[in-house]
Amino acid sequence: MAITLPPLPYADTALEPSISATTLQTHHGKHHKAYVDKTNAAVDGTDLADKSLEDIIAAAEAKGDKGLFNNAAQSWNHAFYWNSLTPDASEPTGDLAAAIEGSFGSLDRLREELAAQGAAHFASGWVWLVARGDKLAVGQTHDAATFATGDAKPLLVIDLWEHAYYLDHKNLRPEYLKAVIEKHLNWAFAAENLGRDGTWTYPA
Repeated sequence: MAITLPPLPYADTALEPSISATTLQTHHGKHHKAYVDKTNAAVDGTDLADKSLEDIIAAAEAKGDKGLFNNAAQSWNHAFYWNSLTPDASEPTGDLAAAIEGSFGSLDRLREELAAQGAAHFASGWVWLVARGDKLAVGQTHDAATFATGDAKPLLVIDLWEHAYYLDHKNLRPEYLKAVIEKHLNWAFAAENLGRDGTWTYPA
């Protein structure tokens, strides 16, 4: 069963002006699609051809197959990122709001931490909100590294690769982070992930 490119969960104009339709069309339709296509090409005819994307990521990591890992993990990270964004500004409620309060002291402090770590990250990567047991934390991964596997449960992610923001914000990554963090983080998705028994899975 081939890995598919999931559609965006909103119109490509829905995040403007923070993220333009041109950026989403290029980022989703070219970058994400290329990762999916390369993953499918790499596993075609192998014992991984019918496996889930999560199984492919784990197998590639275990084998030290960097090329397959990069494309498979980037496919997963991008799908998780699209769902981490929403057109409508909101705030956390319920168990998620309580967990944020307990771990960071306030939503504003969490936002500051996401912005600071995202801006400080050198070169390409991702900044995540994750749950470890009953505590939340902000973490970074470099290049294609992912929280798709492992003991920390990802709740939200922001893409730090230049192709995520350069057409709209040039080299001003903090400007992109501010817009996303203040207006477009999908707290309902984060709450769903917090309440899951396991980690979110890539759509079949």
